[in-house]
Amino acid sequence: MPQIFSRKANNWPVVTLTVLTLGGILTVGLVWYYFSPEFTDVGYAPEQPVEYSHQFHVEELGMNCQYCHSYVEQAAHSNIPSTQPCMTCHTQIRAESLKMLPVRESWATGLPVPWLKVHHLPDYAQFNHSVHVKIGVGCESCHGRIDKMEVVAQQEPLSMGWCLECHRAPEEYLRPPSEVTTMGFMPASNQTDLNLERIDAEGIYPPTDCSGCHY
Repeated sequence: MPQIFSRKANNWPVVTLTVLTLGGILTVGLVWYYFSPEFTDVGYAPEQPVEYSHQFHVEELGMNCQYCHSYVEQAAHSNIPSTQPCMTCHTQIRAESLKMLPVRESWATGLPVPWLKVHHLPDYAQFNHSVHVKIGVGCESCHGRIDKMEVVAQQEPLSMGWCLECHRAPEEYLRPPSEVTTMGFMPASNQTDLNLERIDAEGIYPPTDCSGCHY
């Protein structure tokens, strides 16, 4: 009986297994990156119901973050600004502007402006905003240079790995609490040493185990 397959056919199982293995590794790698927050979330910038320029209000007018986001030191979640801070100025400034119409309607009806949230964390991740602000995690560390943004966009992935980078080495990221809202903060040459002293004196040891953020 003549031989159906040549001797080269003996290599087919090895070649097939190799291709499947490499293909599997490539697929995992592509999914790992293209489905990660760094790729899917960074750059997210929803169109808001009112055109509000952080660049103008923060950089040019010098408004502090806490003027609008007034609960960042007290609440677990930073508050979306109410209409009242807007109308403190805009009853007099651009009071008839069509762009401000949703704000004036909110002021008249008592209904909030339907601002769209930019930064989202999964429900299974617990994050306390006030804790981070009080110990000296700067606004720009997580939100980027808000003072340079016409439209706010997510700048960091807010992924578990990204959070753990700070939790494992807080001395590299902390700043004096009085400088939390300072944009473009320039750390002192010995900032790491100062932070290490604070960490030891104040017992600042961020959790790195699962229960620290998932409970």
